[in-house]
Amino acid sequence: MRDTFSSDSIRAAIAERAAWTAKRTTRGSVRDQILDAATTLFYEQGIRAAGVEAIVQRAGVTKVTFYRHFSAKDDLVVAYLDRRAAWERESVELALQMTGNDPAAAFRVIAEAIGVESCAPGFRGCPFINAAAEFPDPDSPVRQAVDRHRRWFLTLGESLLVDLGVREPAEVATELMMLRDGAMVSGYLGDPSRVATALYRAGRAVVQAYR
Repeated sequence: MRDTFSSDSIRAAIAERAAWTAKRTTRGSVRDQILDAATTLFYEQGIRAAGVEAIVQRAGVTKVTFYRHFSAKDDLVVAYLDRRAAWERESVELALQMTGNDPAAAFRVIAEAIGVESCAPGFRGCPFINAAAEFPDPDSPVRQAVDRHRRWFLTLGESLLVDLGVREPAEVATELMMLRDGAMVSGYLGDPSRVATALYRAGRAVVQAYR
């Protein structure tokens, strides 16, 4: 991968990604209030541990209002994951725009962004990995939401790798996904300050092996 992206632009892209924390607490419609409350509790406490009673209390709504917007808790969990997935897609699209669709620079921005996120206060790993751990049934709506996001990430990686002229892009995309998953776990369990550099170097080594 070429190291052609300016550090100022990287910081700007990372700052955009860090805005996720602020977006979690933005008050909008009643549905958004419920979703904001659930987002905080699901991530901080775990999905199973965060009950409807705690969610409505934090959102400042009644259970009747809750069930008017979400027929079941699982529907809320899917909405939580889908909103996070949409935000990540928007962030990647921004990174691609800022890098002029340079795939090497885009990979660097993504690695830096993951590193910054893992250093953020309250970081508890990847919300999709966390959700999958709590919902083992692959046919559940929650797991399907997780799988949709992971398929998108793999497709994105494969597309960027094709642009880089890498052999076996699907296989390499899978390996990079494994590195990304490990980086998210390492950011929670290990030293988060080392995540971005380690992820970028490891990813670059994998890509170079298939050039």
